[in-house]
Amino acid sequence: MAGQRVRKPHGRSGRGRATGLAGIGIALALVATAVVTATNWSGGSGTSLGAQVGAAPATPSPSARVGLPGRTATIRATRATRPTGARPGRRPTAAAAAPGARLPAAVVPVRRPAAGVVPAGATEAGPRRFTFVNATGQTIWVAGWQQTATPALSTSGWVLPAGQRVTITVPDHWNGRFWGRTGCSFDSGGRGSCQTGDCGGAFQCRGYGAIPATLAEYNLNSWRNLDFYDVSMVDGSNLPMFINLTHGATPDPISSNGCSAAGCATSVACPAALATVVGGRAVACQSACARFNTDQYCCRAQWSSRPACDPAGWPVNYAAVFKKAEPFAYSYADDDATSTFTCTGECGYRITFGLSR
Repeated sequence: MAGQRVRKPHGRSGRGRATGLAGIGIALALVATAVVTATNWSGGSGTSLGAQVGAAPATPSPSARVGLPGRTATIRATRATRPTGARPGRRPTAAAAAPGARLPAAVVPVRRPAAGVVPAGATEAGPRRFTFVNATGQTIWVAGWQQTATPALSTSGWVLPAGQRVTITVPDHWNGRFWGRTGCSFDSGGRGSCQTGDCGGAFQCRGYGAIPATLAEYNLNSWRNLDFYDVSMVDGSNLPMFINLTHGATPDPISSNGCSAAGCATSVACPAALATVVGGRAVACQSACARFNTDQYCCRAQWSSRPACDPAGWPVNYAAVFKKAEPFAYSYADDDATSTFTCTGECGYRITFGLSR
């Protein structure tokens, strides 16, 4: 059922549309348990905004400081239109609340999974396995939050050193997003800050993070037993990202090295007008909507219909910058046709932070 087109509404940044899947049924409230495993991934090299190759601490604490990436890229999918209420949630809200900082416990070597690996196990409804892989040269502080109150993640922040992975369980019917934070520093109580993707200074997020940030969006078992998922740069990009299937009945449209029929994940060549600069260095790339907040760039008002929401008619087609970097990721609010994926069969997922290799 991959590639099945299903129309759906948007609640993307700066838009007045419905925010995602308000009508999703609430299922299991299951915990997200983290298991960290080390592997020998390495990021690519380059000069554009994105993943920077370099050594990172092997076992960082929440208080460890690391540098930011030197280039960014995000990934895109083949469009599957979906029914009303089927789209993963969008618009960030301010992150808040004090966390109970908690780090993954065990670190053990594992072998890198092959493309399209389908682990043995039952396919009945239940919690899903999500694996985050850091193929960059810096530590990433992974974050997650849900659009609907339940089911919810019990843990919403994880430390992911360069070359390692973290596997968690996510409740079925979960509707939310994951993203990576960079340039973070936290104290022993889990309070601090990040240069990109910050959750209101909390290690354990209690809401969506700051933009720009590359997003992995999910709505699990939302319609006809289908998962809907995508990589989004609608609000901009701070890290390269692509998603693979590790379990389920649907063929993986993305190769294990981050390529699709439309192209591979490459660096975002961020225009100076969109660059987020910290300490004299570009650390992320904003979207045109996030940067300029005009009705046309944000597809609002007279530009709210799909025919009118056309980057080719913008003063500058900034969406093309992101689309070129990741041909199967969202580059603007109505970029569904090549950017939404579906999966059936109680699917598992691997989210890789890094460029195509």
